[in-house]
Amino acid sequence: MPRATINIGEPDGQAIAGVTWKYARGYVPGEPNEGLVEHSTGSPARLPDYDDSAWEICHDLPARVSHGFTFVWYRATVTIPATVHGHPTAGMRVQFETCVDDYGEIWIDGECNRDRGAVQGFNVPQRVQLTDNAQPGSRHTIAILAVNGPLGAPFGTVFVRYANLGFEWTGA
Repeated sequence: MPRATINIGEPDGQAIAGVTWKYARGYVPGEPNEGLVEHSTGSPARLPDYDDSAWEICHDLPARVSHGFTFVWYRATVTIPATVHGHPTAGMRVQFETCVDDYGEIWIDGECNRDRGAVQGFNVPQRVQLTDNAQPGSRHTIAILAVNGPLGAPFGTVFVRYANLGFEWTGA
């Protein structure tokens, strides 16, 4: 299948797709104890209308954050460009591809593909569908929950190794 890729972790790709990456520490950023409470029903940071305006901006990935047991959210809104590498994007399938150090969940427009976007293992590349019918100018929110690990004895930092959009031609 013919394919074109944009690296939205770097400034050139960010400019093409109108991306600004932001990040904040915590399961629920800004809450006491990082929002880690018994019987939590989920973090609102995964939702597309969540207000991340006060979060730190990272100009390119990876943005290394925090040591020890921690959660970090990375968020970006992607605007589908009219063309990619000279090809019209209308109707294309678009995949979001990443690898989170150490564990990561991927939420697209507030939804997590439980088969592909949930934690797959320690530093495992992940690929989830952003859309199966791209429309130029449409916007999609990507929210990544990164967790440092291993959970029993975490070390190092949390970061997103890369972030790509893969545009795939689905027709003849």
